[in-house]
Amino acid sequence: MTIKVGIAGVRGLSALMGFRSIPDVEVTAFCDLNEDLLNATAEKYGIANKYRLFEDMIQSDIDAVVISTPMQHHVRQSIEALYAGKHVLCEVTAGVSMEELWWLIETVEKSGRTYMMAENNCYLPENRIIGEMIRRGMFGDIYYGEGEYIHELKKRTLYPDGTPNWRAFWQYGRRGSFYPTHSIGPLMKWFEGDRIRSVITCGTGWHTAPQFRQEDTAVTLCQLESGKLLKLRVDCISERPHNPAYYSLQGTKGCYEAPRGMGDDHKLWLNHMDPDTDSAKWRPLHMYADLLPERYKTATDEQKNAGHRGSDFFLIHDFVDAVRTGGRPPVDVYEACEWTAVGLLSELSVMNGGRPAEMPNFRKNMPMSEKITKML
Repeated sequence: MTIKVGIAGVRGLSALMGFRSIPDVEVTAFCDLNEDLLNATAEKYGIANKYRLFEDMIQSDIDAVVISTPMQHHVRQSIEALYAGKHVLCEVTAGVSMEELWWLIETVEKSGRTYMMAENNCYLPENRIIGEMIRRGMFGDIYYGEGEYIHELKKRTLYPDGTPNWRAFWQYGRRGSFYPTHSIGPLMKWFEGDRIRSVITCGTGWHTAPQFRQEDTAVTLCQLESGKLLKLRVDCISERPHNPAYYSLQGTKGCYEAPRGMGDDHKLWLNHMDPDTDSAKWRPLHMYADLLPERYKTATDEQKNAGHRGSDFFLIHDFVDAVRTGGRPPVDVYEACEWTAVGLLSELSVMNGGRPAEMPNFRKNMPMSEKITKML
């Protein structure tokens, strides 16, 4: 049976090539409030059905929807789509409040439909290599990781006429690590099976752009249930080059660091490589490129260029596979809510002088009676 997909928001067009590469999947609908953009986009990509209202699109005969609208709409639109019987692929973050996250979990559990958060940094090739090395025990017992998202975006807080847009309120109008999933997501995939216990955040204060509530840099420490530690840095204000995906990892048998620029490369060291740490030297990560999943090795140039170095392409394939099989998607609703909650709790922490904020266990707190109730 053909899966019909609708895309809400022009950002979601990055998924188009991925969907069109899969047999028996069609993108049949596109939705955007901007009517000129809506018409031009639908004509350019040959999308038959156009909608200005999200509510109209999810009442059509589509089977799944990509939600790539501003983040304050994500939970409401996800819930509306699930109630309409649609599968949901939602852009980050999952929501903008803790209450919303509980509503989302409850609705996903009742619906029986697939919900996946589109955290594409989990699909970056280097992150997949490191993940495989961890599974093989090559780093030993891993106990510390870092993730950074540094992307100066101040100009994107304004509409063309100079008035503030949604980013000015829902991102730059908040304190803490407001956009954490690109940083925490890949790390939590490396620390698979663990969960975040508490969040501590401190900010640098206001130096570059004091008109925003967001500080120049927010640094967050996530203590895991196991006691292991993750550190995040989110900075979308400082005047510096773009570096949206830095990660590092430390284990008992070795370590990994992503590049920082100026000809640097992904690099690692394992303790069998040199006699001791006094003589230790970094090695390039590409030495272990054979550990990439086979689909990465055989990807075409078109697939690799689909978005975020192929991440968007593989993400779409996994979403469709979860829809068809009914299996757990790679980033399910519980992970989506925990990773999103890092940002929400970081706001509480930084506003209370860096006090720890406890992470709820999203999987355990839902009553079993609610879990087995079916809405559709």
